Amino acid sequence: MPPKAAKSKEAPAERPILGRFSSHLKIGIVGLPNVGKSTLFNTLTKLSIPAENFPFCTIEPNEARVNIPDERFDWLCQLFKPKSEVSAFLEIHDIAGLVRGAHEGQGLGNNFLSHIRAVDGIFHVLRSFEDPDIIHVDDTVDPVRDLEVISAELRLKDIEFMGRKIEDLEKSMKRSNDKQLKVEHELCLRVKSVLEEGKDVRLQEWKAADIEILNTVQLLTAKPVVYLVNMNEKDYQRKKNKFLPKIHAWVQEHGGETIIPFSCALERNLADMPPDEAAKYCEENKVQSALPKIIKTGFSAINLIYFFTAGPDEFPDPSERLSELFTSHSFISGKEAVFVSYMFDKVE
Repeated sequence: MPPKAAKSKEAPAERPILGRFSSHLKIGIVGLPNVGKSTLFNTLTKLSIPAENFPFCTIEPNEARVNIPDERFDWLCQLFKPKSEVSAFLEIHDIAGLVRGAHEGQGLGNNFLSHIRAVDGIFHVLRSFEDPDIIHVDDTVDPVRDLEVISAELRLKDIEFMGRKIEDLEKSMKRSNDKQLKVEHELCLRVKSVLEEGKDVRLQEWKAADIEILNTVQLLTAKPVVYLVNMNEKDYQRKKNKFLPKIHAWVQEHGGETIIPFSCALERNLADMPPDEAAKYCEENKVQSALPKIIKTGFSAINLIYFFTAGPDEFPDPSERLSELFTSHSFISGKEAVFVSYMFDKVE
């Protein structure tokens, strides 16, 4: 007789997710002026978005959809030669630079903060290079100081928002005996206290009932963050930068989220080359583009997933065939196959 299978341990309970439940989630590029946000956006999307050398060049957020790079998708399309190919994508918003005092309206800050509220995750771009031809809004390059500025502005805006929310709840509680109002009021007081202690909402422990309420207000500090460290090409190539250890230490003290070093200068140069020249340049200089990693990490950070399906026709409404889509191999039908990759939120 074959040996009995070992009893599998119960999988740990998955933590409730902060954020919207939607199939249309997006990530925003955030940072101080002149740190490389719009240049990164340009290279990600290959769009000619202005990226001039002065603050607030970007006023309205630019938007683009970037395909998720995946060799499996390319291989399957080459194998089955479908009539159409629909790749999973990440929607990216280029948001104008924040400055100190943005929560009070400095530098058109209220508009910019509202643009951040509209996205579901943040690419926080940090300038880690010195260049006298590119001005810094604070005159000197100090990415840890920049981290503190942006983080503080997001917290201060959340404190302001929670203060108004508490006032509204207190008014409603005077007119109603609804117990839910009291529950929300107590949570809002706790959240405001956490923020005033200099802590971000996404890094704290919350019960499922708390998260259900928090997801209705979409606080700025509740959004997941990926830190993108923009360095010059030489530092990126040798994998060393004098600012990187300090950035790493700060991030570890503030949640330990993902850090991705990259070089806007390199990415811009590669984007301007034909693919074969870009590949040769990377091989000769022993470097590689960080864009695929940035896109995949951003996609994962906002809890999106995708999978592959194939069949004689594209499905008009994937939600109607969800159970079948998870057995996508049964829909592969040779040369007439149509490959579609759909994105869905990762839910419990």
